[in-house]
Amino acid sequence: MHHETIEGPAFTRLTNLASGKLGAKALACSDDFFAEMENLVKPGRGIFIPDKYTDRGKWMDGWESRRKRTPGHDWCILQLATRGVIRGFDIDTNHFLGNHPPHASIEAACVPEGEAIPDLKALDWQEILPKSPLNPGSQHFFEILDQREWTHLRLHIYPDGGVARLKAYGEVRKDWKAVEEDILLDLAAAINGGRAIACNDMFFSSMNNLLMPHKGENMGDGWETKRNRTPGNRDWVIIRLAHRGILEKILVDTAYFKGNYPDKCSLEGLDASDLQDDACTSDQLNWQEILPQSKLEADREHLFSELTHRGPFTHLRMYIYPDGGVSRLRVFGHISR
Repeated sequence: MHHETIEGPAFTRLTNLASGKLGAKALACSDDFFAEMENLVKPGRGIFIPDKYTDRGKWMDGWESRRKRTPGHDWCILQLATRGVIRGFDIDTNHFLGNHPPHASIEAACVPEGEAIPDLKALDWQEILPKSPLNPGSQHFFEILDQREWTHLRLHIYPDGGVARLKAYGEVRKDWKAVEEDILLDLAAAINGGRAIACNDMFFSSMNNLLMPHKGENMGDGWETKRNRTPGNRDWVIIRLAHRGILEKILVDTAYFKGNYPDKCSLEGLDASDLQDDACTSDQLNWQEILPQSKLEADREHLFSELTHRGPFTHLRMYIYPDGGVSRLRVFGHISR
């Protein structure tokens, strides 16, 4: 089936800087007659509803321009959620079968923080993905080796058609030199560069949701493991903090998890700046207790400020007992250089 999600390359485990949930926005396009450009930054791959039409034609979950009857091609400009380095793209034409663009290319630009943009088209656009062929109803993964930092993307499609989603996987680049050590901030937040790097189970929903901004939208917008029948089971997730830091307080939010919240949770920390992501599950590491097993309740925020150890830590591991769902994890602290 060409609609199946395929297991992507390694870069798809990085942060999607073009995620609307994270704060990315579609700013402008040449044409979105059939389907709005805002759909490009939505989560997932897009859905298809057979009998749904609008007054403009078939309803489609993506960005779709009209059939071009003049020379030229269509384009769309996105603002990334945060400044970052892009390691790879996923241009997904899911459900666009007789109406996908045969080719696409991507340019990027970098706008200094706080600078006003009088004219988006006049930015210093650099091509980082040359014109590449696209297939109908498919994910297309492109690795990017350019090391520069970007804030905006311009997707070109040739000549017209529909793209369901554009994902830009990479690394958040925050200017830590500008952050004072006495400022309290969420060291785990994805927008700051925090990343969920491993867990033992995310059957129902992704560990990446834990670090998203704002409160969860529903039960699907969290990290939820399957029901585990093993006596004494505990599920776990490991977070690489955005910056090494000293912890002040931790918020565990079980919003929307009512019949399936974990009974208890506990937290541990690790100080290992050079640790590779795939080594973080080794038994040889010196994890320290941050929070002993603590009771959780349904659908509420739990703020823990009585911590056993405060760090400095670079990584955090949360255990949940025996299984269940957590909506958000916030790790408030001060950076430690």
